[in-house]
Amino acid sequence: MKGDADTSKVKLEDNYDEKILNINKISNPLASKKLAKKVYKLIKKASKERTKNIINGLKDVQTRIRKGERGIAIFAGDVFPLDIVCHLPAVCEEKDIQYCYTPSRQDLGTAMGVKRGSIVLMIRKNPDYKELFDEVKEEIKKLPTPF
Repeated sequence: MKGDADTSKVKLEDNYDEKILNINKISNPLASKKLAKKVYKLIKKASKERTKNIINGLKDVQTRIRKGERGIAIFAGDVFPLDIVCHLPAVCEEKDIQYCYTPSRQDLGTAMGVKRGSIVLMIRKNPDYKELFDEVKEEIKKLPTPF
């Protein structure tokens, strides 16, 4: 029985190609497999002090973006119905905030260290992980824009 429990745990990087099949139509720009790994790594580093560095949840992220806070917005690509998050990428573009989609909301939650998935989160810049933050931000800038 112990062996079954160990094999049932799935790493964040596993099944990337399978998870892409479940994303919605507006999930653009979608992070590549390599970029998704870096994003999850950044989330893990930022989540050490969750209240300071990560803003989690649709309502909180939307409020903070509209108030003018800066960072990188990460959206889950497998959110249904689309009406929940379809307005936020436009708000991010208007405020000049870099954003991208990852294939799974469960992976976003797992990277933060919680059991529940997350639809959207925003990572603030911090000196503890400045290099990784800047690297991820530059790679997101290089992704093709949806329009």
